[in-house]
Amino acid sequence: MTIFPRRSRSLPPLVLACCLAAAFLFSAAACKPSAVQTAGPEAPKAEVFPKELTLHGHTRVDNYYWLNERENPKVLKYLEAENTYTRAVLKPLEPLEQKLYGEFVGRIKQTDLSVPYREDGYYYYTRYEEGKDYPVYCRKKGSLEGDEEVLLNVNEMAQGHGYYSVGGLAVSPDNRMLSYGVDTVSRRKYSLRFKNLATGETLPDEIVNTTGAAAWAGDNKTVFYTQIDETTLRPQKIFRHVLGTPAETDILIFHEADETFTVEAYTTKSKRFIFVASSHTLSNEYRFIPADKPTAEFKIFEPRERNLEYGVDHYGDKFYVRTNMGAKNFRLMTASLDRTAKADWVELVPHRDDVYLEGFELFKGALVLEERRKGLLQIRIMPWDKSAGHDLDFGEATYSAWISTNREFDTDWVRYAYTSLTTPMSTFDYNMVTREKKLMKQEEVLGGFDRGNYQADRLYAPARDGAEVPVSIVYRKGFVKDGRAPGLLYAYGSYGYSTDAAFDPAG
Repeated sequence: MTIFPRRSRSLPPLVLACCLAAAFLFSAAACKPSAVQTAGPEAPKAEVFPKELTLHGHTRVDNYYWLNERENPKVLKYLEAENTYTRAVLKPLEPLEQKLYGEFVGRIKQTDLSVPYREDGYYYYTRYEEGKDYPVYCRKKGSLEGDEEVLLNVNEMAQGHGYYSVGGLAVSPDNRMLSYGVDTVSRRKYSLRFKNLATGETLPDEIVNTTGAAAWAGDNKTVFYTQIDETTLRPQKIFRHVLGTPAETDILIFHEADETFTVEAYTTKSKRFIFVASSHTLSNEYRFIPADKPTAEFKIFEPRERNLEYGVDHYGDKFYVRTNMGAKNFRLMTASLDRTAKADWVELVPHRDDVYLEGFELFKGALVLEERRKGLLQIRIMPWDKSAGHDLDFGEATYSAWISTNREFDTDWVRYAYTSLTTPMSTFDYNMVTREKKLMKQEEVLGGFDRGNYQADRLYAPARDGAEVPVSIVYRKGFVKDGRAPGLLYAYGSYGYSTDAAFDPAG
């Protein structure tokens, strides 16, 4: 399965923040009694239609419940009135908007190319053309000197549409067929489509209301896809589709009836198994079949259990399971192909109180771990031959690094992404045997940026309970640390997520 890394071409969030801040200032000024306020546009008012909602024995009244009716002409008319009012109020800010827009666009490289990665004899990459909004997905056979094959030119596909998004690209095992999703309404309701890469023909098969992703079976004609709930957009059902057959005859494989779970289908890195994964904030459940037997009955890997989280991949004669079973910070286990119950899992990487296991990647020669220590992400190389493992040295006190796109087993090179408060987004290839590091690409920042002008440090601030809270700071060299200069503070940490130090050209 081939999935292209997605890159947003939209402007950085700071543009929106600046515009909102400016709008707030303008609105605040407009609230003062003045002739300008009297002559200004009148804000539309939504009608009140009280509706009683009872849940958990409590009844409340929602006066605006009717506004959730997306296709109601009255709702659409009201939303258009709000948009018209907004445009009128913000019209005096148009020169500022254009100035901000020009400044941010001036820092974005318009013609760009992703770092190609290799899979099944092809090099896959995404490129952007100056003045165009959408990506061009491509590949080359054998080497990067080969002829370019355009899989999808989204700029051409998007013509005539006000909105167009392509996602979930996946190539069949024989490299001849492409599945992908198309959303033209900005609702994440993708229609699944298929293209014959040998002939260039787009197949008549079209499956609506999907996530846009599909998992290919080994026969190169069967896919498993996820259907969403039309109202909530929750991924809820897995179907099996055979190319050339009507979508109405697709076989329902699994329905996730629990509304607190979502579901997806994926192929293991080895391409030997297809998994259906049900996921909840505090629980997981997986089902699987051999990829070369698409009509087989799915077998449960380990039944769901509240507070039991796990994830599965495959290599050789084992499944590899990252789990929190008896391990708050997670540990890595193995399971034989025919005995997958948790009672039969064997520990490979034990739990550690001071290290959080974020993820892992499997290679022929080594196991690569993505870990977090003292709040910092680490990448650890662990050879299968039991020789000494080692951590990658990133050379900076504060940064963010993670395992990137690695499609092949039989390679000594692991690809990872890296960024810091002074280092733009970068892609590296690292040789796990020789420890050679190659910079494959670093995001180019226009506008005269020089990272040598800045310094980044990492501090630890003691909390009331004695815990040390990591703090990353960046400043221009020559800055005098006398406690008198203003600073911009940002922090977020909740639901198991942290804010890692990363470069922001808009900041």
